Amino acid sequence: MNIVVAESAGFCFGVKRAVSMVEEQIELHPDKKIYTYGPIIHNENVVEHFRQQGVEVMEEDSDPASYENGIVILRSHGVSKKVQENIIAAGHTAVDATCPFVKKIHNLAKDASEKGDYIIIIGDRSHPEIQGICGWIEGRDFTCIETEEEAENFSLDDSTRKITVLSQTTFNHKKFHDLVEILGKKGYDIYALNTICNATEERQDEAARIAGEVDVCLVIGGRNSSNTRKLYDICRQKCPETYFLETADDLNREVLCSARSVGITAGASTPAKIIQEVISKCQK
Repeated sequence: MNIVVAESAGFCFGVKRAVSMVEEQIELHPDKKIYTYGPIIHNENVVEHFRQQGVEVMEEDSDPASYENGIVILRSHGVSKKVQENIIAAGHTAVDATCPFVKKIHNLAKDASEKGDYIIIIGDRSHPEIQGICGWIEGRDFTCIETEEEAENFSLDDSTRKITVLSQTTFNHKKFHDLVEILGKKGYDIYALNTICNATEERQDEAARIAGEVDVCLVIGGRNSSNTRKLYDICRQKCPETYFLETADDLNREVLCSARSVGITAGASTPAKIIQEVISKCQK
């Protein structure tokens, strides 16, 4: 059986950076209470690994003042301006592990908002990254769009107002262009910025290519990982025998019995150790 592993599988730059920052704080401050605001990344194995080292997850929407003062590491997905300010006001030290590509979107949203633009963010409105971006926009002059129906139904009272369009970094890049095209036909003055990070685009393109060449495709990542779910959807379109795994324990070897080739890819928050365990199980 031929096993094809995506070169882009596993931790992206932003995730590596965030994980390294947690490890650094653990080493520098063994005597201090350390928190991450929400899960540092969307992988329960990584979160549990840090929990065992004493790193506590500060629950989202909780009052930072209700926690013992310590170091709060802002998750890789970013947080709103208000959340960041509340953490500092409560007496904690904030360490910003926001992915630089997400931070760039915060600044773009803030600048466009200050200029008076209406802002459309393309992505999953319930995702922490989108919620964080919205929190850097002044007022309520923004909307989130995820589907073609929502794009078709969008309307703005002031047809002369400039619209800035931004995207969640892990959104499906083909879908982003499709939604921008729908919005563009409405005649508004639209300035669209494709803020999907290059690593996401490369990972999705590679996943689609591999899935189109194999009998079975395995996509590894956390259940709450947006970019992994999108990889799964992309691979499923190319290869009906696509399976979502969190760890090697989720792999039913029976699905490999008649396969001559297996493709393996993984989300941006998936540790190399877990990917290797899945590969080893396939090889056995």
